[in-house]
This record gives sequence, C-alpha cells and structure tokens, in this order.
Amino acid sequence: MQIGEVAARTGLSLRTIRHYEETGLVTPSARSQGGFRLYTETDVARLMVIRRMKPLGFSLDQMRDLLEAIDRLDAADPPAGDDRQALLDRVRAYEQDAARKIEELRVQLSRAEDFAATLRTRLTGPGRS
Repeated sequence: MQIGEVAARTGLSLRTIRHYEETGLVTPSARSQGGFRLYTETDVARLMVIRRMKPLGFSLDQMRDLLEAIDRLDAADPPAGDDRQALLDRVRAYEQDAARKIEELRVQLSRAEDFAATLRTRLTGPGRS
C-alpha cells in the first residue's frame, strides 16, 4: 500500500511517517516503478508500535531499541538460549516502563478531572446561575 493509505490506517501524518523513515524506525518494504513508497502489513504494525510508544514519552532511540529486539525475536531464524532471554528481558523492561508511565498518566488525568470538577462547582455553586 502507498503512504497515503498507511497514514489513513495508522492515524499518522505523511510527514510523520517520512520522519520515521528518515530516522530509520521504519523502511518501506518496496518502491513502485514510479518511486512511490510501498508498505506491507508488517510495516503498518511497526508504525502502530511507534504510534503507541510516542504518547508515553519514549524516545526515538528507545523506539529503535524495542523494534530491534522485536525484529530479532520475530526473525526467520530467531536467537535461542541466553540471547533470546536477553531480548525477552528487554521487551519486558519496556512493558514494565509502559505500565509505569500509564499509571502516571492516570494520576495526571485524575488530578485534571478533579480540577475541572472544582471549576464546575465554582461556576454552578450557591448564588450562581
């Protein structure tokens, strides 16, 4: 599929997808005869991992590191033994970091909701209409 369809499916802008390509996070699987980028379902899945990491504040280097670990685990000839365990440990560390960041966001959201409720009370409290 071409970049426009990928953008529509992932919710990412063309500019963002091109940026991720420039930084080496994703590479189109092919190019058309006209030079257009062509992406596969695997490329879309990779972009979705990136899209999900971004709001949690992961850096481009962290995204690259996680994607590299996933790529190695999903390879046709994946590592075994200690190498596999090290990759699984890396993925597990990212999962734990994501869970921690999600909890921090929940706390922030709760505080923001409390703040908005306080303002609503001020606007609709006694003596106010």
